[in-house]
Amino acid sequence: MTGTGKARDGAPTTLAWLCHPTTLLALVLLVLNDRLWKAAYPGLVTGKLSDLAGLVLAPPLVAVLLTLLAPRLPARRAALVGLVAVGAGFAVVKSSGYAAELASSAWTALAGPSLVRADRTDLFTLPALGLAWWSWTRARRRPVRHRTARLVRLLVVLPPAVLAVAATSAAWFPYALGTTMLDGRPAISVGEGSEDASFWPDDPADGQWAVSNDGAVTWRNATVDETGRLNSQDSPRQRACAPEDPRRCYRVIPGHLRVEQSDDAGVTWQVAWEVPDPRRDALAQRYPAPGDARRHFSSRELVVYPHLGGGHEVLVANGRDGFLRRLSDGGWRRVGFLGEQPSATGPPELPPLRDGGRVQRGVDVWLAFGLALLLGCVVTVFAGHLAIRRGGGGRGWGIAGAVTIVLAGLVLDASWPRVDATSVVVTVLFLVVPLGALAAGALLLVAWLNFAPGHWVGLAVGDLLLTVILASLPLAGWVNGTLGQTWVAVALAGLATVPGLLLAVRLARLADPAREENRRDSPPYPPYRVAP
Repeated sequence: MTGTGKARDGAPTTLAWLCHPTTLLALVLLVLNDRLWKAAYPGLVTGKLSDLAGLVLAPPLVAVLLTLLAPRLPARRAALVGLVAVGAGFAVVKSSGYAAELASSAWTALAGPSLVRADRTDLFTLPALGLAWWSWTRARRRPVRHRTARLVRLLVVLPPAVLAVAATSAAWFPYALGTTMLDGRPAISVGEGSEDASFWPDDPADGQWAVSNDGAVTWRNATVDETGRLNSQDSPRQRACAPEDPRRCYRVIPGHLRVEQSDDAGVTWQVAWEVPDPRRDALAQRYPAPGDARRHFSSRELVVYPHLGGGHEVLVANGRDGFLRRLSDGGWRRVGFLGEQPSATGPPELPPLRDGGRVQRGVDVWLAFGLALLLGCVVTVFAGHLAIRRGGGGRGWGIAGAVTIVLAGLVLDASWPRVDATSVVVTVLFLVVPLGALAAGALLLVAWLNFAPGHWVGLAVGDLLLTVILASLPLAGWVNGTLGQTWVAVALAGLATVPGLLLAVRLARLADPAREENRRDSPPYPPYRVAP
């Protein structure tokens, strides 16, 4: 059976469109631009290139999904729906702030925290739909009729296309950058950071300044002249004293969520407010795409200003966690983002200051899974190496397996900052797991071919599963918040491999070729002798 499609089955033709060289080139450009070029060369060109590539890729992707859901839908109709839907939706979203906000909410529900921006200049990329239509006119002449070829193309092209389109809508999150005084009035700087790590602000000049005329009760955007004066001030501003009492001073501790206080003009200091590092790390995991907690959840700058009713107040910029405020009565309160902040998809309320919890820990589940499985593969590679050596083999296979495991570990370590949920999942599923499975499977196969009996292979696989289960216990506690510090959970997971390694040493004795049941060189019947 050749597997030719039905006459009215539109999937063969729309799949040919999705796999057309023009569409595949758009897919490659979209991935490279979003993952590499935007971070290296942020600006107008890289910003518009994503729109151009997306307009070429999205119509065939929509058409393929339509024909998969409705197999009897004619291919031409699916192609027209894809082109019109993508073009009309793009035009409406880029022209209307309300439509962009609605699209952000819808995309967040489908693909995680996302932000779609209204930008009328993006409408100049709409002619890219003409290139998509041209590729359709060429692709429809050669539909993919054979079922095997259709399945292979679906598995190879469709998942990257969906992930590439989802990745283009990276969310942006507010960022408290700085605080200062301007003509006796408090001023704050709020910027934005990107979920895909293409940009995180670092200097108060990277954000939007806001000034308060009533002691931080209400805020307004700084004028152009005020912005220039604010940007010209020295930064960072990490220490300030109360205007009515110069002996009362405050300072921030970079790298920590901590403010210290001095009552003797800076001779001695004591902690006035802090979130201990273990709780800070747990707090960071309650935010989408937290990144490096030490960098993004850190007290950066502070300002001390007089309170209208007497006394003084303090404002502290704490990065992703927003602003911290000391009230005139001496109490400290996390107040989020003040002033005219940029639009962002993060929740307006701050996550509570408590350890652990399941909120926003989905990415960490994948990291824990990848690490536990990799540790299990370490034990299996060790067991296979010992079995090969018992069988008279060399060290080459063990070294190759160890190098592969180390490579997988480096890849997993690079994903640990969790700046992008999609890239973490893709890295674990398509790099870490395959590399670990390759190393473990190759060593098991070679050991089995070198006098290791079949039941040894089964026991080695059992040793792998035992190690994965033991390593998962502390990692599960880390995901659930029982273990606040990451390094503690990772260290305990590493210790969980010790029983597996000891069992691997015991299993190596079963692979000894001297054992009678392992000998494969004697025939199962008496040798045939020729009569003289």
